[in-house]
Amino acid sequence: MTRLASWPDLAESLPSCGTGRALCSAQCEIVHFHSDHDVDLHLTGRAIRRFEDQLRTSTAVRVVPGSRWVTIHLEVDSDIDLLLTLVSAALQAHRNGHMAGDDIFSATCNDR
Repeated sequence: MTRLASWPDLAESLPSCGTGRALCSAQCEIVHFHSDHDVDLHLTGRAIRRFEDQLRTSTAVRVVPGSRWVTIHLEVDSDIDLLLTLVSAALQAHRNGHMAGDDIFSATCNDR
């Protein structure tokens, strides 16, 4: 959280789900830290489709069908590196706009 909070495109905010801490971009909520180890990341549908094979093969990532959020379980340094990479991809995806089927304000993160 500390590392991401220093990024210029992110600002700390209250999570829409009411649990934990969140970071938002100018476009939407990007990441929710629900605990020290569980993080939900808001991607676009297009980004999830683009990285689907890699997301599904990662033991740290849980993809929920129909959700624009992926859950990342942080246990080792490589999980943190993965989170940082995916946050960067999420910021770029949201900045580049949305296509049909992408909900900018996806109802809730995977914590619910």
